Amino acid sequence: MAMPQNSTGKNGFCFAPTLDFSHPSPPPGEAGRTFAAPSGQEPSRTPLSNGTASSSIPSPSDSCGEPLCSPTPAEEGIKFSEGIKYVAAEGEELACGWGGFTPGCLQPFNTSKGILFFLCVASFLQGMTVNGFINTVITSIERRFDLRSYQSGLIASSYDIAACVCLTFVSYFGGNGHKPRWLGWGILVMGLGSLLFALPHFTTGPYEARSAAEVGVCGGNQSLPCAQVASSLSSYRFVFMLGQFLHGMGATPLYTLGVTYLDENVKTNYSPVYIAVFYTAAILGPAAGYLVGGTFLKIYTEIGREIDISPENTLWVGAWWIGFLGAGAASLLISIPILGYPQRLPGSQRYTVMRVSEAHQLKDGSHKKASDPDFGKTVKDLPRSVLLLLKNPTFIFLCLAGATEATLIAGMSTFGPKFLESQFSLSASEAATFFGYLVVPAGGGGTFLGGFLVNKFKLRCAGIIKLCLFCTVLSLLAILVFFIHCPNMPMAGVTQTYGGSALPGGHLNLTAACNVECGCLQETYSPVCGSNDIMYYSPCHAGCQEVSVNGRNGKKVYHECSCIEKTFLPGPGNAEPGKCTSSCVKKPLLLFFMFVVILFTFLSSIPALTATLRCVSDRQRSFALGIQWIVVRTLGGIPGPIAFGSMIDKSCLLWQDQCGEQGSCYVYQNSAMSRYTLIAGLVYKVLGTTFFVVACLLYKPPPTESAPGSSDASENGKCDLQEHKSSLPTEEDI
Repeated sequence: MAMPQNSTGKNGFCFAPTLDFSHPSPPPGEAGRTFAAPSGQEPSRTPLSNGTASSSIPSPSDSCGEPLCSPTPAEEGIKFSEGIKYVAAEGEELACGWGGFTPGCLQPFNTSKGILFFLCVASFLQGMTVNGFINTVITSIERRFDLRSYQSGLIASSYDIAACVCLTFVSYFGGNGHKPRWLGWGILVMGLGSLLFALPHFTTGPYEARSAAEVGVCGGNQSLPCAQVASSLSSYRFVFMLGQFLHGMGATPLYTLGVTYLDENVKTNYSPVYIAVFYTAAILGPAAGYLVGGTFLKIYTEIGREIDISPENTLWVGAWWIGFLGAGAASLLISIPILGYPQRLPGSQRYTVMRVSEAHQLKDGSHKKASDPDFGKTVKDLPRSVLLLLKNPTFIFLCLAGATEATLIAGMSTFGPKFLESQFSLSASEAATFFGYLVVPAGGGGTFLGGFLVNKFKLRCAGIIKLCLFCTVLSLLAILVFFIHCPNMPMAGVTQTYGGSALPGGHLNLTAACNVECGCLQETYSPVCGSNDIMYYSPCHAGCQEVSVNGRNGKKVYHECSCIEKTFLPGPGNAEPGKCTSSCVKKPLLLFFMFVVILFTFLSSIPALTATLRCVSDRQRSFALGIQWIVVRTLGGIPGPIAFGSMIDKSCLLWQDQCGEQGSCYVYQNSAMSRYTLIAGLVYKVLGTTFFVVACLLYKPPPTESAPGSSDASENGKCDLQEHKSSLPTEEDI
């Protein structure tokens, strides 16, 4: 880190014979008191909250007037005012490069804006892969590898399991080490995980979808013997879990060390904006993943093979694996420049010496131990560091609030597309695209807006927690929209009898007088939509006798379907492959309030993260984020997808039947799915609201005197929406 040095070789600043700073707002009775550094006497030095030594004489205010750091040259003294300069500590290399290779063309990128760009690309790729592609292709992977929802939920949770295993080690040692190197190697591991996730496509045989011609019409159904139909493809879930495990390992430094690296190298007031931009990229990543992944799902998984089923057919499996190959290669490339960044950016010391501590004040004063410059450098300090965090009630309840939010985010991001697919009778690619349209403006806009509000109103820690509470209450009210739902499209033998009467859930009756002679098999699921707007299990179950191709759109049309009556004319009707189109009038209302829930859930994410960084000592920031992510993932990220997957399985009406073995779910009951989502949403939002309230009530800010050099300190350490001017410290402060 660049340290202030005296050109005469002594520690401290280089001053004229006498340097006099008058307090701009002297306390009563102390008017005219000054700070002077007598000639030949070294100024006293006191440790700041982050453990770095600083002169007791405050730096002139013009030394941090610029919001962003773009120093040149990088390593040598940077002059901010007469007689004061910041230079690299002895033996510390501040140039951008790899080892001894530090070309001059790279140095313009050796700024806070440069590292922000590369970290944004990395977070975008992580979000696009883990929270975009994987959630988009869940349905296709279930279908391709015969998985159930709870198994796919376990795949999603493997990411968080890996993060929990690595977080303590990475955040503790990486927080006191070379952060860019930890970040670069982590992103490289993440790229390897993406390549591994796509591997099962190349190691399994070609996907044999039972096409419409193979399924056949009435009397033409043929099926393979059970010995051939049954497969062990579900074992590939362990490969997917390993790929997700590598994703989790690689992304661990990104959201702990990456955040603190940005926070350390920019001015305190601008830190929320930088972190908001970083997290906005992480939110736009999943949105791009949904949109791009949805496009890939329109391509048949066996590229180049002709198939006579369309993407609307429930047997269709799209090219789910393409996105993982591209994201893996991009992650390997982006890790190279990040590995070249120095441990600290040139000129970052000017922000460190002006930083204000807002750490929660413990009654026994033990929080002051973290200010020791040598604290946290050895594993012996690990138990004490954990104990200091556990004694911080504000930090604990912010972690619990984050866990409740993470449960909903993880569950809905994993199964949100499936929810839309069922409610609105969409194909998997259409549902993924719809969900992407919701996440782009709501998730990305909410994330950036949260950081902007903190910076705009100069919110202190208590005010930030109140903002989080406000957002949580609004999203709690909006989640009540799940009281409503779209009705299931009628399906003969599943939701209603062939005669039109209601059929109790879980009681299938696919055989009727109109198809009893057809010899239809339940293993061959290929839904068709009749001209009467009723869905049927297959053309055979609809009693269709003939098939032809529509010359205008190339789609197959089934004729002479004995179970379908024509609307106006007597005689059997027709059917088309795929689901019937939903005309749910509640669709706009449901989408609008889902948008509101996503918006306010993500609006509180950056403020909550900023509050976490501010309520702990500077030297514990990386480790605090690591512990927080452990809590969030253990209580939220890991059980979230598994719990949501289990609830969604309970709302299943029609299971895949593979010779008596239960496979993935074909049809869900929309009312039950909405009911379970509402219950989960209410429980976790009420818990989140409670935790934010308790965190705000228990927060004890430091007194004003402990915040020397504050550029945005508020009176009495309280938080309000007013910006207060900076003040220099008194002798008692020092």
